[in-house]
Amino acid sequence: MPDQDRETINPDFAIEVRGLRKIYHGGRGLPPHEALKGIDLAIPRGSFFGLLGPNGAGKSTFINILAGLVNKTAGTACVWGFDIDSNPRNARASIGVVPQELNIDAFFTAREAMELQAGLYGVPKRERRTVEILEAMALADKADAYSRTLSGGMKRRLLVAKAMVHSPPVIILDEPTAGVDIDLRQQLWDYVRKLNESGVTVVLTTHYLEEAEALCDHIAIIHQGEVVANESTPKLLNRIDEKELVLQVDKPVGDTPRKIAGLPVELHGETGMTIRYSASAHSFDEVLTAVHDAGFTVLDLSTREADLEDIFMQLTSKN
Repeated sequence: MPDQDRETINPDFAIEVRGLRKIYHGGRGLPPHEALKGIDLAIPRGSFFGLLGPNGAGKSTFINILAGLVNKTAGTACVWGFDIDSNPRNARASIGVVPQELNIDAFFTAREAMELQAGLYGVPKRERRTVEILEAMALADKADAYSRTLSGGMKRRLLVAKAMVHSPPVIILDEPTAGVDIDLRQQLWDYVRKLNESGVTVVLTTHYLEEAEALCDHIAIIHQGEVVANESTPKLLNRIDEKELVLQVDKPVGDTPRKIAGLPVELHGETGMTIRYSASAHSFDEVLTAVHDAGFTVLDLSTREADLEDIFMQLTSKN
């Protein structure tokens, strides 16, 4: 990529969009649909960035605009410092997209699919890394097998391999582990982690919130075409300080008031109760003392803190 073609964009960002809008104009009397409502988003270089949201939130539209598959209605978008309008060739060369759909030609072998993709990106034959990438994706033994004979998990990994043929500095993984078993999912993440550690910026969309929580250092949540959260993963997880204390006590709870120390109590079984409290308002010791003062001895207890799923549900259920 020639440096002289680089746009004067903040070099700290792998992807930067400002006021990005997309309106799909309905046909046959259908009203227009605004898929993206002027979003601003800056993804740091070298980050492992999670892009989450329910179906229809606008994630795929966002990705397809960056990949040059969908025309934006308004706003600006840059990939690796290249504006997608004024410098589309370099912008597209800077990104590798792993789509949700298994869009692989059934009559190509894995090797042929890789070589074709490399040719489309203008990678000289002497610089192609087909065998190396297939080995990394645990597909070396399937290099000459037709795509139609591969399992769903193998096809998914072949899509990742195709996205890497031109060594892009940014890779977007759109639901990459859908339909992939646990062992293969772990292999995939091991490879993607290594890519990220080598400096590749990784953008992940996933329905597996535990994956985003474990992998991503920064997370944005899109809902109804708007960014409703955009923070580091630890900071986002600290948004909700609700905790649960699950107790087994020494005698039937019976007609005990449904509140202890003003806190809501959910009863389960004869001797079980769950107390939800705010860690910023009550300490763990205060809650246990209140249970004791109510006449109970605790036989067993466990605690649970808010996780990404709680935050996701809270932010996306407001409307």
